[in-house]
Parts: sequence; structure tokens; C-alpha cells
Amino acid sequence: MDPIVHIVDDDKSFRTALARLMGAAGFRTATYESGEDLLARLSDPEAGCILLDLHMPGLSGLELQDQLAECAPMLPIVFLTGRAEIRATVQAIKAGAEDFLEKPASREALLEAVDRALRRCDARRAEYDRIHALKARLVSLTPREFEVFGLITRGRRNKQIAYDLSTSERTVKAHRRSAMEKLGVGSLAEAVSIAERLGLLNPMAKPPQHQNKRRASP
Repeated sequence: MDPIVHIVDDDKSFRTALARLMGAAGFRTATYESGEDLLARLSDPEAGCILLDLHMPGLSGLELQDQLAECAPMLPIVFLTGRAEIRATVQAIKAGAEDFLEKPASREALLEAVDRALRRCDARRAEYDRIHALKARLVSLTPREFEVFGLITRGRRNKQIAYDLSTSERTVKAHRRSAMEKLGVGSLAEAVSIAERLGLLNPMAKPPQHQNKRRASP
């Protein structure tokens, strides 16, 4: 299904005009009169982006941005405002906004911003799918394989790991080989990259939930 452009603005005439512009450019659209309206109607978000007014009654654009970071992190935000505000612009961009346009923005600027936002959405969804696939592989590790993989990605040598775990270097090598095969990892550099993306470099990282009750092999 084609991506959808969500338009959030308390000015009915403006959001209607914006919806017509986006529709003429070939985009599906949905309009909302407030941030609360968007949150109430946005369930299982499809691919798309959000055109968001900065100043609205109720939830402000920045406040809505904070909530969307939790419930719809895949949807990039393009802010629209009637006046330039450096502080708000900086805050929005730091929080991940795709763009910040001053009203009235030109048709070209709007379409370019939406195009960039939709490409960003595609990239986020692709990264999410990659992480989800890696996590699915992660649950196949035994607790000891998980432990060894975590240590090698933090720079520990096989001999050091064997000492730390009170086991043989040969056993460590076997766990290391098995873990890397299960995760589809071909090199230490790739292993470190995957561990970083999955948050495994955190010393407090724990094995997958359903593995916790399985006794670690020696």
C-alpha cells in the first residue's frame, strides 16, 4: 500500500489545502485537527510521515513529537510553523524531526520535505526489520553461547574468557563458533557491529527471556 501523509493542524482551511496539494501529488492523506485527534486515531501506523503544526491548542507540536517517539517512532515529522523560532527548531531537530518549514512553504519545499521524510521512513522500517531478524536469531543461542558472544564483542580473548568462565579455551572456541554460525556472523568486526545494534555491549545485557531457565553448558 502507498505511504500516507498525516496532516495535523488546527486551521481547517490550511489542512484542507495541504491535503489537496498532497493528493494532487499522488499521496494518500489523513487530516487531524489536533495532536489528541491524531493519537486517538493512529493505530498500527502504516508507512508514511507527519506534517505537524508547531502551535496548536492542547498538545503542542513539540509535546506531540515526544509522544510519537514512543507510539509511532517509524513516522518522520516535518514541522510547519507560522513564524521562525530558533529554540523550537533546534529542539525539534534534536528530537529527530526531519525538517522544519515556515508557513507559507512553497509547493516545491513541501514536496521535497515529504519525499525526504518518506525515504527516511523506508530506511527506519528496513532497519527495524533487520534488527527484528537478528533478535530472532539471538533467541537460538544458549545462555553460555550468549555469554561468550558478549565477551568476544567486548574485546576479550578466548584465553581470557576461558579463565573468566572457569572452562577450557577449546570449549570457548566451540561456543564462539556456534554463536557466530547461528547469528550468521563472518568476522569479529561484523560481530561487534551486530552486538552494538542489539545493545549487547551493555554489561547488563541478558540472554533472551525464554532462554533464562536453560542451564548453561560448561
